[in-house]
This record gives sequence, C-alpha cells and structure tokens, in this order.
Amino acid sequence: MSELKRSLNLFDTVMLVSGSMIGSGIFIVSADMMRVLGSPFWVLFCWVLSGVITLIAALSYGELAGMMPEAGGQFIYLKRAYGKLTSFVYGWTVFTVIQTGVIAAVAVAFARYVGVFLPFFDENHKILCINQFSISTTQVLGVASVFFLTWLNTQGINNGKIIQRIFTSTKIVALFGLIVLGFSIGYSEDYWQQNINLPFKNGGSANSALGVGTLLSAMGVALIGSLFSSDAWNNVTFIAGEVKEPQKNIPLGLLIGVLIVTVLYILANVAYFMLLPAMGSPAGQTVIERGIAYAQNDRVGTAAMYGVFGDISAYLMALLIVISTFGCNNGLILSGARLFQSMANEDLFFKSAAHVNKHLVPSKALWLQGIWASVLCLSGSYGSLLDYCTFASLIFYIVTISALFYLRKREPKAPRPYKAFAYPYFPALYILIASAICIDLLIFKPQNTFIGLFIMLLGVPVYYWFSRSKNA
Repeated sequence: MSELKRSLNLFDTVMLVSGSMIGSGIFIVSADMMRVLGSPFWVLFCWVLSGVITLIAALSYGELAGMMPEAGGQFIYLKRAYGKLTSFVYGWTVFTVIQTGVIAAVAVAFARYVGVFLPFFDENHKILCINQFSISTTQVLGVASVFFLTWLNTQGINNGKIIQRIFTSTKIVALFGLIVLGFSIGYSEDYWQQNINLPFKNGGSANSALGVGTLLSAMGVALIGSLFSSDAWNNVTFIAGEVKEPQKNIPLGLLIGVLIVTVLYILANVAYFMLLPAMGSPAGQTVIERGIAYAQNDRVGTAAMYGVFGDISAYLMALLIVISTFGCNNGLILSGARLFQSMANEDLFFKSAAHVNKHLVPSKALWLQGIWASVLCLSGSYGSLLDYCTFASLIFYIVTISALFYLRKREPKAPRPYKAFAYPYFPALYILIASAICIDLLIFKPQNTFIGLFIMLLGVPVYYWFSRSKNA
C-alpha cells in the first residue's frame, strides 16, 4: 500500500483550520440567536464564549496532536486512551452525522446562494415529488458540488491544498473588508448605543421570566448557532499524516486558525449591531424595520451590508457565501476521508477505505464520504443536522479532552512536544462548560439531541458487528 505524502506546511494547516470553520453560519445564525436572547450583549457574549471554549479545546488538542502526529487525529487519540470501542463510536458518529452532515448542510447553503445569481436553483423548484418526498434543484446542485470536490481531491493533495489556500484567503480578506466597512459606516449611526442597552428578553418578549435560570437555558439554545459556526477546527488533526513537522505545525495551526476565526466572528457581529437595529418586526417592510432578529431568511450579513451597498448587497454577500461555503466544504471533504482511512486501517471500517490511489490520496474513502453526504443532501434532513452535529461534537470533544488527564496519568513519560496551555485548569473548564451546554440541550432541545445521542449509541452494536465480521 502506498504511503501518504507530507506536503502541507504551517500556512496550509492554518488555512485548513480557518477555512473549515468559516462557512455560512456567521452570516445567518445571529438572527436566531437574537430572537432567542433579545439582547445584543448576550448574543455577543455567546460568540465570545464560543470562541473562548473553542480556543481552549484547540490548545488542549495541541498536546494530543504533538504526541500522536498520525493520520486519523481524534480517532487515534481516543483509541490510545480508551480503546477501539470508544474510537469506533466516534468514527461512526463522524461518518453518519458529524462530518457528512456538515458537508451536506454546507453544500445546500452553497446551492441556495448560487440561486441568487441563477434563479433556476431554488428550493421551491422541485424536479421530483413522491408523496412527502421531494428533490429540489438546490439539492441537486448541492450534490453536484460534493461530487465535484470529492473528484478534485481524488486527483491529489495539491488540488485540495490550492483550493483551500485560494478560497480561504479570499473569504478571510473579504470578511475583514466587510467588517472595516461596517465599522466605518456604522460609526456615524446610533444603532450601537440603542442596541447594547437592550436587556435580555427570552424570545424577544418582555413578558418572559428574566431569571438566571431562564437566561442560562436561553444561552444554551443560542450557543448551538455560534458553536456550529465555530466547529470543524479539529479536522486538521485527521490529516496529520500529510503535514510536514506535524508535532509543531498542527498545534500552531490550531492556535492561529481558531484565533483568526474567533476575532473575525466577534468583530462581524459588532459590525452587524452598528449597522442595524437589533430587534425589529417580522412584519417590517424594509431592512431597517425588520432589524437583525427578523432579517429576511435570517440573512443578517446581507441586511447589514444593505446600508453600505444598497440593493447590490444581496449579490455581494451571496458571492462571499458561495466562496466561503465552497472553500469550507473542500476542507471538510479533504480531511474527513483521512479519518475513515485510518479506521479502515484498524479494521473498523470498510476495508476498501484504506486504499491509497496513484495520486497518494485515499480515493475510496473520499467517495464513500461523498456518497453518504449526498444521500443526506437529498434526504432533506439537513435542517435538523445542526442540532445533531453540535451535540455529538461536544460530547466527543469532552471525551477527547478528558483523555489528556488520563494519558498524563497513564503515560507520564510519553514525549509531549507541546503541552496543553494552563493544564489542568483550562481543559477542566472546557469539560465543565461543554457538559453544561450538553445538559441544557438535552433539556430544552430534547428531540434532536436525543436523536443525536441515539445515533452515537447505535455505534456500539455496529462495532461488535464489524468485529465479528473481521473474525469470521
């Protein structure tokens, strides 16, 4: 079997981390967060909190990445700490929900915004209807984008690397430019002062109870959006087998990439609150009357830029999101297949996924991932995937960071080129905060989170089925 080629440098790891994180969420989810919390202060607090806990997690993962610079990343960490069952359940969940689910959701977001330029691609334009099941032109375009990027990445790591460099650099520069414009124009408006003084009102209703319990539960629900938008930073660990000097470049890439995205996300939201009233009316006829909370189709980024560019803002923001989602999915597709390849090498996935083609990439793992992501695109289930993915990701982040404590005790003399920052305090703080968010989601969003939990637990019997098949 051919070996993977180490061809990614520090710049590539930063581009992979930040490019996988920035999709369409930053331009959309603040509207729902505003409706849930009713207060710009608490919306910004959620974005800051998401950034802080993501940064703590990334710094903690840096130690594990330095210890185990192998393809498969988080799967390898869990296997070394807790054994094959735990690592398989993680890999199973990544394949069924986390990685492929996010790829599907991002692909459909990409297709929706292409529809701004090509109206043929519209969710109401159905090309197949069978009872309650239907397929729209948007879904078809989403699938086509997944297949194209999958094919491109089967042709060699350099293709994925070039796409990632170009698209991630473009969207970071563009997002920064929009923030600067937003601050420049918003400085002369008085929306910021009006907005920041709005108190917490759950659901935007002044009649809601304003106790600490209500605030904490609302924050737990609102955090789904900001955490989902900040997720996928760990994807760089999957591709450790193709990174030069992974003991150094992966921890540094995690730190720099997460820091860049966190700062951009917080500043983007400040710009939104400088350009638009936070609370508007769902019956409002203009962008200003609808405000951030009721921006049309939750397109906060487009609404905020309306005051800068007028009617053309819809096209400019659509172009930015098309670039952003395309680059995001390239990073997700490129990295995810390496995890499934690593599972196959451990006899915990379809054996064909271990195959490395003549271009030195796991082509069959790429196609298996692409096919399942396409099924999720066509199923129409991507609307619920945000809850499934965020909850499942948090659970495994908690389990993985707990491995830091376990491995420090079990393997105190193991080489650790990089050690987790402020250990044990920061990793413990992450586990505490993430656990609280998971409990909050189980209580206040039980339907989707329990489905996510069920999918995870389903991995246990599947693991024993794989083990029995291997030994048969």
